[in-house]
Amino acid sequence: MQDFKFKQFVVRQRLAAMKVGTDGTLLGAWAHCSGRRILDIGAGTGLLALMLAQRFAQAQIDAVEINLQAAEEAKKNFAASPWANRLSLYAQGLQSFSAARYDLIVSNPPFYPEAEFSKALDQDRRQARSSLSLSFEELLEHSLALFAPAGQLAIILPTAQALYFHELAQEAGLFLHRRCDFISRLGKAPKRLLLQWGQAPIEKPQQQEIIMRQGPPDYAYADSYRQLLKDFLIIF
Repeated sequence: MQDFKFKQFVVRQRLAAMKVGTDGTLLGAWAHCSGRRILDIGAGTGLLALMLAQRFAQAQIDAVEINLQAAEEAKKNFAASPWANRLSLYAQGLQSFSAARYDLIVSNPPFYPEAEFSKALDQDRRQARSSLSLSFEELLEHSLALFAPAGQLAIILPTAQALYFHELAQEAGLFLHRRCDFISRLGKAPKRLLLQWGQAPIEKPQQQEIIMRQGPPDYAYADSYRQLLKDFLIIF
């Protein structure tokens, strides 16, 4: 696959299994950080880290990727970017990672096909927890261990799995601060949820909705999607 060109950087993606996609670009443009240390868990090509480096000029960003081919590609993408001095890649699993404490942790985690996930939940919720949530639970466990005092976690997932992850996050003692419903086309149900949690409750979490495309006749990109990604995608 060809390299993916953004307005300020290029993502080389010839070796990584996970290519540049809508989920990663949404999260990279949406997640908010008030501090200066950011961690990208499961970096892949490094897309999230690169987008956050562009947005937060004072942030030092670390990225963890266990797949050696993807890690090598991410390292090259970091080196070729304008923010090479603020980006670090660690080719290892999350379980053995403990470089620093972070104000924001982001992840575009792997997930099961929605039909498979829904079927498992319908059959036995306890079974679903054990068979489908291990990676979610590990992500939460290690995020909590890597948080700075006011650290936050932001993820994107299909709607059903995002709501399930939210239950786990609440059980782990986190509080929802921000939520965004992503709708692929006007009139459709939300396809993805972007969620961000903190360690302290807030009176009213921020909620928003982003629609990718309008309806017929032309299915043009909606203003909310354009506004979110106008600093990144060449088409805007």
